[in-house]
Amino acid sequence: MATNTIIPVSEYLRTSYSPDCDYVDGEVQERNLGEQDHSDIQTRLVELLSAPSNKSYVRVNSEISVQVGATRFRVPDVCVRRRAVPSEQIIRQAPLLCIEILSPEDRMSKTREKVRDYLNMGVLEVWILDPVTRSAMIYAGSSIAEQTSGELKVPETPVVLALADIFKVLDEY
Repeated sequence: MATNTIIPVSEYLRTSYSPDCDYVDGEVQERNLGEQDHSDIQTRLVELLSAPSNKSYVRVNSEISVQVGATRFRVPDVCVRRRAVPSEQIIRQAPLLCIEILSPEDRMSKTREKVRDYLNMGVLEVWILDPVTRSAMIYAGSSIAEQTSGELKVPETPVVLALADIFKVLDEY
């Protein structure tokens, strides 16, 4: 449930939201619920990133709270952290990578705000995957690159995903 009422961080943290919500400067913000394509791609990403060959390098979570600032919490579709980082119930140490999968209702202005929050926190890269165009926008620092083929590399690891392997799940049904 979204609200325009300002609530303190402590209330946000002790309240369960279904589905999980972002929290931005006192405001609880609903996240667009994914549709079948969104869900399939999210599941596929977790499978690929959690492959046995990657387990010694990365820890992968879907929809985990990331505290990007003192009064900002985001819930990325997929969060990738170094394997060696300590376990946290709420992620406060910058992940290597945050991934968002676009839903038809997503607005670019809101998506870009999330990207800025992740990058300002120190996340090395943010991938925005678009099921419609089967493309990835890769944000790193102040640079943006779009890919429609080839491979995506998790920063500071040997973990590589072929873009075609991510999106092929859309052709399985």
